[in-house]
Amino acid sequence: MKNIIILVTLFLMSCTHQDMLKKEIKTVSPDSIIFTDGFDFPVGKPDAKDYYNAQGFKENYHLGDDWNGTGGGNTDLGDPIYAIANGYVSFAEDMGGAWGKIIRIIHYISDTEKVESFYAHCNEMYFPEGRWVNKGAKIGTIGNCNGVYSAHLHFEMRNIVGLPIGGGYSSDTTGYINPTEFIKNHRH
Repeated sequence: MKNIIILVTLFLMSCTHQDMLKKEIKTVSPDSIIFTDGFDFPVGKPDAKDYYNAQGFKENYHLGDDWNGTGGGNTDLGDPIYAIANGYVSFAEDMGGAWGKIIRIIHYISDTEKVESFYAHCNEMYFPEGRWVNKGAKIGTIGNCNGVYSAHLHFEMRNIVGLPIGGGYSSDTTGYINPTEFIKNHRH
């Protein structure tokens, strides 16, 4: 049943959101870059306390992690989402459909290395595109995509900045990295 729901969701997204999936993200001028100072988890700051990863990276072709509160159901609806590191909000928009509100943040690790974090199904978003945020800043709240899902945070990490929004599931993981593994390996 779970696989059927995933396939239907992917099909509906591909049919109804093709133009939105191609939307460009905003970039930043090189002279105003604020570099990261390490990475923390996006929920239960800083170590995902009282949350669990309900569907991890590559599980059922999943391109991210689904963070849920340990209370289950919608008990985490409205809980804070935090910026995992210093970064530039390149995209903050309600995409509707199966994505809902999405926040994308570019994190500059060095002059030559950057990654992007992707937060989906948000209930609220607190920073507009074009703003810098600090690690640990409350950037939004966990949502349920207007009742499409039980409340959770769909969270992706990408090492190719500016990829299309995508469908959340794919056998091709080019440009996507394991979020939990990346954060664990880049703590300060």
